[in-house]
Amino acid sequence: MSTVAVLVEAREGVVTQPTFEALTLARTLGTPVAVWIGEEPAAAEAASLGVYGAEEVRVVAVGDEARLPAKAAAALADATGDAAVVLMISNFVNKEVATRLALATGAGVVVDAAGAELVDGHVETMQTVFAATWNVRTRIATDKAIVGIRPNTTQAVPAETPGAAIVVGVADNLPEARETVVALEPVPAPEGVPLAEAPVVVSGGRGTNGDYTLVRELAELLGGAVGASRDATDEGWISHEHMVGQTGTTVTPALYVACGISGAVHHRGGMQASGTIVAVNIDPDAPIFEIADFGVVGDLGDVIPQAIARIKEVRGA
Repeated sequence: MSTVAVLVEAREGVVTQPTFEALTLARTLGTPVAVWIGEEPAAAEAASLGVYGAEEVRVVAVGDEARLPAKAAAALADATGDAAVVLMISNFVNKEVATRLALATGAGVVVDAAGAELVDGHVETMQTVFAATWNVRTRIATDKAIVGIRPNTTQAVPAETPGAAIVVGVADNLPEARETVVALEPVPAPEGVPLAEAPVVVSGGRGTNGDYTLVRELAELLGGAVGASRDATDEGWISHEHMVGQTGTTVTPALYVACGISGAVHHRGGMQASGTIVAVNIDPDAPIFEIADFGVVGDLGDVIPQAIARIKEVRGA
């Protein structure tokens, strides 16, 4: 079977859940290998990659320069020369890495894919486009394919037979770049699950009137992340990193709860591909109800406390 390389996403040295999702998908396309850019991973983290099928863990031991997309793409090229398919998590940085890698290798590239499969010897991806109003399939006609996968679009399932996860060092040949890392300033990680990776997202909009207490409580209860509409971030009620929308974060959780959000095109484009959409809005004509699987017409200040109480009651039963 062809080699399928998966770029590992790690946070403070720990492999993230979307990487396991990508490895699960990789097993359907060929023989998975994991690519770790940075210092050699801990034995437990390398072993966890094997649990999801990685036969090798290819380590390109570069330092802070790998934070530059040009250098990261070059490191990835060094580690994936034999791979017919390269999978990575579709985020802001990796989209640039994927583009640079495609230019360097002549590969076809698709980002924001919701899945991929082999058809007639070529990789075909599934995506939603035009603010998630169309579902499309894209065939990559080149011999090498690069695919950026959205988190939460593949269920992570351990391999029936774990991969060997043999750690292999890869020599790097990083090119000169116009950018140089001159300083690093750590930013405290937000509490809870990152928005783009969360299996549940509870978002608040103008209907919150700036009070996110109930939104945060429901998100915490459901083990999810807090999102927001552009109106809410523009008002300064919550930081921009929480914004869901075309110019914010695109999310595809299993459950999306929209609280006091009207459902403008900008917002819908960032969450319409969610598995199940629940909407709470005082306006029965709000556009969000057009795409909601379950809608409640009412004030979120009345509805959300009842939902929280009921969830706690069921869990306590």
